[in-house]
Amino acid sequence: MLSREKLDRINYLARKSKTEGLTKEEKEEQQILRKEYLKNFRENFKRQLESIKFVE
Repeated sequence: MLSREKLDRINYLARKSKTEGLTKEEKEEQQILRKEYLKNFRENFKRQLESIKFVE
């Protein structure tokens, strides 16, 4: 799971990009954070799917 600070930063950058726009450095940071978030999400989702057991 991502830390609360990273999630807050992702949300901050998303809001800022909609209102003011981002600098080049902020865009790069946003991409890095998004990749990390998606990687984490996929790993957790895969683990969750693997733990499903079918019962008849």
